[in-house]
Amino acid sequence: MRTHDDTWDIKTSVGATAVMVAAARAVETEQPDPLIRDPYAKLLVVNAQASVLWEAMLDEEMVAKVAALDTEIAAVVEHMRSYQAVRTSFFDTYFAAAVADGIRQVVILASGLDSRAYRLEWPAGTRVFEIDQPQVLAYKSTTLAEHGVAPSADRRAVPIDLRQDWPAALRAAGFDPTARTAWLAEGLLMYLPADAQDRLFTQVGELSPAGSRIAAETAANRADERLDQIRERFKKVAEALGLEQAFDVHELIYHDPNRTVVADWLNDHGWRATARNAGDEMRRVGRWVAGVPMADDKQALSELVTAERM
Repeated sequence: MRTHDDTWDIKTSVGATAVMVAAARAVETEQPDPLIRDPYAKLLVVNAQASVLWEAMLDEEMVAKVAALDTEIAAVVEHMRSYQAVRTSFFDTYFAAAVADGIRQVVILASGLDSRAYRLEWPAGTRVFEIDQPQVLAYKSTTLAEHGVAPSADRRAVPIDLRQDWPAALRAAGFDPTARTAWLAEGLLMYLPADAQDRLFTQVGELSPAGSRIAAETAANRADERLDQIRERFKKVAEALGLEQAFDVHELIYHDPNRTVVADWLNDHGWRATARNAGDEMRRVGRWVAGVPMADDKQALSELVTAERM
């Protein structure tokens, strides 16, 4: 269970979820017509040796075995992989628009195994700050360096927990609070209590002059009863296939019914924000997966929010 001062590396707790997301990006990269291309995702997954469950996502034969056992769980797995690709593409486009507008300072909050500092084409002079747990950042930096992969921007690792004084650490790494900045909170908010989410956005606002931008993936609001049913079925499938489930991702998430609506909060605090339902975005790009339990429940899906500082 989560605690206010818990920590992790790439094989445990929230850190291991970064491997899951990287596995989904690796699968997408190998599709005939991928939405995104991440040539480093598979490398980061395999070298992590975090969980055979995540590595199994890379094996299409294993996915077929899941379908033979439970078609709905197979649809959930396919949905998750497609969603990660859509989410990644959405925020890649956000960054492309930000640098096209002249922004040259980027901050990725809880960056995990995000490889944008390496795989995107950044204009000369762009600084990309990555904030995350020290062991997570160290694993990514070391693994990619050992395989001859260099950043495509001026990448600045900021090894600190977001529950600590990360603004001070960010400044110490060379962040300029007077420069327009493009922020990203992807795959993060669900791992924060509601009050910590508000505090994070308050701190970002204090560091953002007019013209800065922020993008965020909101925490979804799934029905507990349906979620419990899916978890149990997923567990049975994993056991049947001999896949070790080291932890339950949903136990890492803060389910807070009083969590503020991100776009509304931003609009009330000096930003101009818009939100797009993730399901709508998946349908727009032709990646919606039929047969998933949340098909008729928009609240069960995240929103993809973008905003500009006024």
